[in-house]
Amino acid sequence: MLTKAKRLEMYEQMLKIRRFEEKVDEFFKANLMWGTCHLYIGEEATAVGAIAALDKEDYITSTHRGHGHCIAKGARLDKMMAELLGKETGYCRGRGGSMHIADLETGNLGANGVVGGGIPIAVGTALTCKMKKNGRVTLCFFGDGASNTGVFHESINLAAVWKLPVVFVVENNMYGMSTSVKKACSVENIAERGKAYNIPGYVVDGNDVEAVYETVKKAVDDARAGNGPALVECKTYRWKGHSKSDANVYRTKEEIKLWMKKCPIKRYREKLLEKGIATEVELKEVEAKVEKAIAEAEEFAKASPEPKVEDVLDGIYA
Repeated sequence: MLTKAKRLEMYEQMLKIRRFEEKVDEFFKANLMWGTCHLYIGEEATAVGAIAALDKEDYITSTHRGHGHCIAKGARLDKMMAELLGKETGYCRGRGGSMHIADLETGNLGANGVVGGGIPIAVGTALTCKMKKNGRVTLCFFGDGASNTGVFHESINLAAVWKLPVVFVVENNMYGMSTSVKKACSVENIAERGKAYNIPGYVVDGNDVEAVYETVKKAVDDARAGNGPALVECKTYRWKGHSKSDANVYRTKEEIKLWMKKCPIKRYREKLLEKGIATEVELKEVEAKVEKAIAEAEEFAKASPEPKVEDVLDGIYA
């Protein structure tokens, strides 16, 4: 059962992701960042709900849209911000940028610029955990587009055959870049594909943080007990374009506004108040705490040193 403390923590984590991503968007518009970036705004409940179902020692693999996963798994905001600004104090010393943040201390095995690239890594991690009998589970995030790659099917089949402790979480935000999932998938629910590999498939409202938590918790508990993998489909929506260069010509403003009304953070805030789980004062304290954390991360990142040119080959050769 979810405690009040756990619920407030989930609200805080969702808000932290939203404010972080808004700051990142601001940095891009001010030309303070280079490369590309894929914002997680609108999908916060999926990462937070799913990761809340894990133990601290469990693992995750992420995607190109990975900031939310990193934060939900406990990453430091200041080191993330520094990485995005290309600073020496970042997680990858400013060399990885938005799509390559990894944090082994929190069990985050890394974001991935390759569509579906994290899926076989998750299976390999789960195989290691099973062989070591350490009781850990791996949560594997990927998008609806990645569910159409060959490695998705190969990996799930192998995980099912060997009953590996891995839970596959597909974040169906309705579009793979600019292609509607309705035009790219032969099934209405991607979770139905679990039937082909004799594993459970669950469909959940990806904007309902507690629903995501409960569904993923069941799958994680089953995987930890040795019952093998599951496929969880979280139906959600990204408010922003696929990346910073997306003109959003493939979807209507009306559709975006409709999904913005389903904001997972606003929705959860209202639920916490209506159910008497938290007071307005308590929620404002959480919000103030998040604003302070974002401001401190920004200050740290901007004040951090740039990498030195003479160190450019560090980490390339053993």
